Amino acid sequence: MPRKHQQLDTWKEAIALVEAIYRLTDGFPPEERFGISSQMRRAAVGIPSNIAEGASRGSTREYLRFLDIARSSLVEIETQLVISRRLGFAASDDHLDRQMDLLFARLSTQIKKLTAKTRQTS
Repeated sequence: MPRKHQQLDTWKEAIALVEAIYRLTDGFPPEERFGISSQMRRAAVGIPSNIAEGASRGSTREYLRFLDIARSSLVEIETQLVISRRLGFAASDDHLDRQMDLLFARLSTQIKKLTAKTRQTS
């Protein structure tokens, strides 16, 4: 039986983003293996990891904290992607950009709903 986080669309989309980032960074120069490539991969893996960890927590406040961290990691990747493109390591990719925009929107919506729920119960 799947765990709670495995049923979340945000988690599934975050897993897909990890795959996309790994494929993208495979084409980066070898000297970037411990540089921006490694940073992007760590940030990408952090997104579904934080969603999963937050979903397993006992309180909504804790869940919110982990969702916020996941969203911050997504913004980190966005910045690293801009740098990668400016340095010529990565080409523009509308599909990847839309994928990241969708995940950001879903995380933001989830955070907004849970924040409202927390305020109602406080």
